[in-house]
Amino acid sequence: MSEFEVRLAERRDLEVLMEIERTQFPEPWTQGMMLDELNRTDTRRYTVCTESGVVVGYLGVMFTDDGMHINSIGVVTGHERRGIARTLMDECWTDLAQRGITRAALEVAVSNAPAIALYYSYGFAPVGIRKNYYQATKEDALVLVAEFPSTLA
Repeated sequence: MSEFEVRLAERRDLEVLMEIERTQFPEPWTQGMMLDELNRTDTRRYTVCTESGVVVGYLGVMFTDDGMHINSIGVVTGHERRGIARTLMDECWTDLAQRGITRAALEVAVSNAPAIALYYSYGFAPVGIRKNYYQATKEDALVLVAEFPSTLA
């Protein structure tokens, strides 16, 4: 099995992050939006998962008054189901514990069963539905929340 490493995303990663956005999401972020996210280090934390120095996935979170919100997680096409998203989530959970954050939230397409299963394995539970959340597909989003003790690491 390959050895993955996680590090903070940098401007030099922008091209691969945009490729993941374009290939994985029906409503990809623009390059300007992604660059803005990377630059907002006071309230955002974007990490990349690398294999042999090559970016194979990323996770972006936003810190809120009541915890953390997962903005986006994506894996390079062809590298799905190799544990990349789990590697990113594990590192994120360690960071949350160190920060004392005890609540996380996100929206996920109701049809995205693999992602929903991943989130459930991290303690997320459904709290609602956002109707027609994804404008391009008119698909609903499942709203998930995880609450955990600050000693989770």
